[in-house]
Amino acid sequence: MIRFNSDYMEGCHPLILKRLSETNFEKRVGYGYDDLCQSAREKICAACDAPDAKVFFLVGGTQTNAFVIDAVLDACDGVLCVDSGHISGPEAGAVECWGHKVLTIPAQDGKITAQGIKKYCNDFYADRYHYSHCHMVAPGMVYISHPTEIGTIYTKSELTAIKRVCEEFNLALFIDGARLGYGIVAEGSDLTLPDIARLCDVFYIGGTKVGAMFGEAVVVTNHNLIKKPIPLIKRHGALLAKGWLLGMQFDTLFTDNLYLNISKNAVDCAMRMRREFNNRGYRCYVDSPTNQQFVILPNDVLNYIKPNVDYTFWEHYDECNTVVRLVTSWATTQEQIDELISYLPR
Repeated sequence: MIRFNSDYMEGCHPLILKRLSETNFEKRVGYGYDDLCQSAREKICAACDAPDAKVFFLVGGTQTNAFVIDAVLDACDGVLCVDSGHISGPEAGAVECWGHKVLTIPAQDGKITAQGIKKYCNDFYADRYHYSHCHMVAPGMVYISHPTEIGTIYTKSELTAIKRVCEEFNLALFIDGARLGYGIVAEGSDLTLPDIARLCDVFYIGGTKVGAMFGEAVVVTNHNLIKKPIPLIKRHGALLAKGWLLGMQFDTLFTDNLYLNISKNAVDCAMRMRREFNNRGYRCYVDSPTNQQFVILPNDVLNYIKPNVDYTFWEHYDECNTVVRLVTSWATTQEQIDELISYLPR
């Protein structure tokens, strides 16, 4: 069985495993106050061209989203995201669990737009006497993921426009970067880590899906945003006692540009996968330049490949066809793409 379900199915990059073995019996202080975490913070700040940024290491993506949103928003505020946003779907209501409503608006190619945010806010505050909206959950933050849930990416101009609207309505801008590396190196991408650090109040660099065994690095560029980060991280169950395990992983990923280099491997494999499917007459459901590919396959083809290929069901396209998601990772090989293609009926 060859698996293309997601990008967290392998363990970690061999250099991380090697370093873990080398440091296994070294004793370090806990909770992120160690030398490895400090070194990782410095390297991340340098890569983001944000020397004054604050960097915190958390265990997983859902915890990270819930922590950031809870830490930033006032008690009665909500977070704006597209209806297909990750926090609105497969996170089991984690954000709402902490008392913050997810306020959804329609997506365009999986993305939120500056116009959509502005319309929502203008409509919300249309009552100039404050009689209506003072009884409702006010938007306090905009959440986006880069890449999106369907593998599309934001451009620098799109993110700049979103930032302007956020400033107009005093909204914090937060990027879920669980797959950030794959978005940055995608074909046609013009967003860099320094761009993201400059345009966002807070974002995170995903490790779980991009080469680490586990872990996410939250980068806070707006220093007034989160008042008590460490107690809040712990309250959300995301403060690892053996914090150096996170620091060691990110220190390795941000040495010699490893993070982006391995991200490029995933995108290269995905682009080849897409070409091979297209050459055989199969269409893509969405034009994704990242490691997530959404392919429309006849149901009889799915039945044919099912014993050998694992994928993610996305949706029924029609009575005879189904959209499936096939995901490459930092560890995908060209040989695995060859094997996948070999299972397609001729």
